[in-house]
Amino acid sequence: MQSIAATLARCAFVAGSLAAALCAAQTVTPPGADKSAKTRALEAGAKILQGSGPVPGFDIYLVGFHPMRDMPGNQIEAHHYCHQQNEDFAQCMLFDGNSRNANLHGVEYIISEKLFATLPAAERRYWHPHNGEILSGQLVAPGLPAAAEKSLMRSKMNSYGKTWHLWNTGHHGQPNDALPFGEPMLAWSFNRDGEAAPGLVEQRDRRLDLDPARLRSQRADLRALARPQAGVDAMQGQFGRPTSEIPGVVDSGSAARR
Repeated sequence: MQSIAATLARCAFVAGSLAAALCAAQTVTPPGADKSAKTRALEAGAKILQGSGPVPGFDIYLVGFHPMRDMPGNQIEAHHYCHQQNEDFAQCMLFDGNSRNANLHGVEYIISEKLFATLPAAERRYWHPHNGEILSGQLVAPGLPAAAEKSLMRSKMNSYGKTWHLWNTGHHGQPNDALPFGEPMLAWSFNRDGEAAPGLVEQRDRRLDLDPARLRSQRADLRALARPQAGVDAMQGQFGRPTSEIPGVVDSGSAARR
């Protein structure tokens, strides 16, 4: 059996379409259902309407926010460029902007509720819930018409993300590191109003000319789709300021105790 090094060398140096096909066939295929026609249409529309980002092929563009799991005060704006591998799995590169010279500062994997249910208990603690980001209006898809964005958000209800940030490139007036220093940092999601630092979301909304109250109102009907999620309460009380619940966002543990 060939060693891993030999396989990598063959993929790197053997030219030609046949060799490329052989190398591609050796990649891991994540589990999940085939993309639906609706998902394929959303992808095609996103590619046309949202433009090309820093990485061709990662055509779905989302902007949201992440607090670091073990450092609640470290909060960043993240520009996601995502590729939907199948109906249940997407992978995203995270940048500190949307220009060609934006810095890559993290990665995120997004899985459906169905795939999350297959994870062992020890693994689930790395995955943050998404309902709070969606129902609050914090997660947006700039450039998409309202109906298309709503459909995209609907498809991500009850999903989870595993996010690692690799480089503090500066955000919200905080100092930056000249290079990607230190260990990767596990990021989380905001699950209550008031958890985000004052001004963080508002700066983004002014820059993109977004109306957060209107976004929240437009997504209110998505609450009917929301199921209790793991991790909603994981950072509760760690932000040092008053917070309030987002309607429809419930931790699965607290729901079980009711």
